[in-house]
Amino acid sequence: MRKFYMSAFTMCTILGLSAQEVVWQKDIKSTTQDFLSQITTTIDQQYLITGSSIQSNKLQTEGNKQNNGYDFHLVKLNQQGEEIWEKYISGNNHDYLSASIATQEGGFLLAGTSYSSKGLDKKEDSKGGSDIWLIRLNEFGDELWQKTLGSASDEEARSVIQTTDLGFFVAGNVQNSAKGYGSKDVWVVKLDKDGKELSQSILGGKGLDEVEKMIPTKDGGALLGIYSRSTTGGSKKTENFGEGDYWVIKLDKTGKTEWEKNFGGKADDHLRTLSLTSTGYLIGGESRSERSGNKTGGIEEGTDLWLISLNERGEEIWQKSYNFGNRDILMGTSVLHSADDKSSKGILLGGYTQAEGRIETGDETFWMIYLDQNGNEQWKKHVKGESRKREERLSDIKLNTDGSIILAGTSAEELGKENWKIVKLGDKQLDQLIEKQDIKIYPNPVSDYAYVEIGSQFKEADILLYDMGGRQLQSLKTKNKVTKINTQNLIQGAYLVTIKTDTNKTANAKLIKK
Repeated sequence: MRKFYMSAFTMCTILGLSAQEVVWQKDIKSTTQDFLSQITTTIDQQYLITGSSIQSNKLQTEGNKQNNGYDFHLVKLNQQGEEIWEKYISGNNHDYLSASIATQEGGFLLAGTSYSSKGLDKKEDSKGGSDIWLIRLNEFGDELWQKTLGSASDEEARSVIQTTDLGFFVAGNVQNSAKGYGSKDVWVVKLDKDGKELSQSILGGKGLDEVEKMIPTKDGGALLGIYSRSTTGGSKKTENFGEGDYWVIKLDKTGKTEWEKNFGGKADDHLRTLSLTSTGYLIGGESRSERSGNKTGGIEEGTDLWLISLNERGEEIWQKSYNFGNRDILMGTSVLHSADDKSSKGILLGGYTQAEGRIETGDETFWMIYLDQNGNEQWKKHVKGESRKREERLSDIKLNTDGSIILAGTSAEELGKENWKIVKLGDKQLDQLIEKQDIKIYPNPVSDYAYVEIGSQFKEADILLYDMGGRQLQSLKTKNKVTKINTQNLIQGAYLVTIKTDTNKTANAKLIKK
């Protein structure tokens, strides 16, 4: 499990001095060494916190299945940071939850690395070594299906996405596979919405290749971001420029490679993030390379952030480097889109700077950089943490549609007892960049459930649903920015949704039931 170090939560209070505020903080206590992998935002702006934990003795006595090893650990929070439910999923050995996504139907798909054979919650036997364990849940945490993917070699899960056909791509790494090309290769599996395997492929050159990120593309395919230390051969057609390169592969909707590109200088360049833009893709990570290979800029100190904008064919539009000093680690990239989603307004980068060697007071710094759509820096913010009296680690950062930010990480008074901490920050500068609509409905047209998003500020609001004859069909109160409404009993046709807030704001929007 990769960990990122940072005094994240002592910093949050200081961030308030730079037009930021702590909206809420959620502490999830632990008596064991827990790993937090990521935070997943649902379509209605709730949050699924996922990681791996060893269950406490107290939980064992309450009837939870337990194996004294690591289990998948999930906690769902509402928009106010209050716990909705908590769940452990157990095999009979160690199981590490690596990735999760919110599905378009309202539930979740989990992908983890399992060392377990059949037993407890695991319904399929091991394929040999470590395997990829997939579990599909509904929004309440109930299992819909599960699947074990693997071979006699060791596989590890890294990323999962849902595609436009409601199926899934799962990406991971496989070591020393009989069907592979190097010491470690990338393994990609395409599944339908029910978990049926449609295709699989191994991608790699003669060396080590590790997938770091995967995102869905607009045409139903996938874009893979790979850290490559391999030469050509196997499936790899592009040669590395240095010790380690960004290797980007575009897959079509069936999982076949459409194109691949390598980006790098003579030293080590490590890809971390991928994002969709209005014109193509944005790839980013850390670079130790001076100007060399196809890298057009040098480095200032330690490692720099290196961003490359590509069109949909993988051709470079621009590349830029940024530096905060010493070793800069890119945690997340968010592209701010226009309200009609047809253009990119800007780019928000988040991460931290880590000292190399002896750690001293103030060595670790959390930062955010806001760029325009061409990669030109508009502003940056950073806050120095306190000296490392406690172990604090940042695992994930997400930008919400309303301009707020979610930080997820662990904090320990002593090693081996990591509490999970989730902090929601409001940022006035980001809030002003978000194009807001008084009312927004999605999906629209709708089949079963629609989500009503209120753009104005309020404490409580009424959501009213009318037919086109003016007859009121539904009425509900909400304190949430995004509220789910049931349209299953509506007949096909047009309806009117009205919101009325406690600030005397009224807005209307048409809803189409298909």
